[in-house]
Amino acid sequence: MKAFVIVPILFACCVGVGLWARFHGWLRPGNGRRYDIRRVRPNPDSPLRGKTIFCLGSSVTAGMSSMGVSFTDCLSRADGCVIIREAVAASTMADLAPNSYLRRLKKHPAVRRPVDCFLCQLSTNDATFYSQLGRISDSFDPKDFDTKTTAGGIESVIAFAREAWDCPIVFFTGTKYDNPRYHKLVNLLLQMAEKWGITVIDLWHDPEMNRVSPDDYRLYMNDGVHPTKAGYLLWWTPALQRGLYRVFGE
Repeated sequence: MKAFVIVPILFACCVGVGLWARFHGWLRPGNGRRYDIRRVRPNPDSPLRGKTIFCLGSSVTAGMSSMGVSFTDCLSRADGCVIIREAVAASTMADLAPNSYLRRLKKHPAVRRPVDCFLCQLSTNDATFYSQLGRISDSFDPKDFDTKTTAGGIESVIAFAREAWDCPIVFFTGTKYDNPRYHKLVNLLLQMAEKWGITVIDLWHDPEMNRVSPDDYRLYMNDGVHPTKAGYLLWWTPALQRGLYRVFGE
């Protein structure tokens, strides 16, 4: 094969590998060894110890930019709880694809076993992919929810989890980043919490989370959405713990 063909191919491969590595945070300082999961110290007095938590989410829950390690691993190690992690990257609350939150939840085998808490990530993908926002229904009957919208998808997930497990239902948001569409989703979720009586761990509006310094933010986040291992270990997990401890402390 002639050089004028080989060189462009090699260049394209290098660019592709570079972009892949950047997206997954391979070279980020926040994914260094000092932030490995073994650094997590167990809390023998955690109110989560021995609990089973079903966690539904997308790439943030999967640890897409942190070598596959996320807050779920930190919680499991620190708090002695069993985490059932159901996470698929690029999935949405709106039921628009086979990997949507609702479809994965309905077919998961864990619906046939006891669960102490249902923990759900408010997906950023609904904002990224411009899912229709929809509105909060006046009904509690799943047949009345428009699951093709984000609002209807969220309500359907809540209703299904409540019926399946009758346990505390907790949602958490992402931290603040430059996306007004996701901000609208956060506010929608807060309104929905009043209707359904669920708990929202609101990282977006959390004053303590928003006081992070620019240097720490660069360490903690691979991009506006995905934390690094340091971000989960030092920033997100403590906030999620505080919220979950309040749920079980009550």
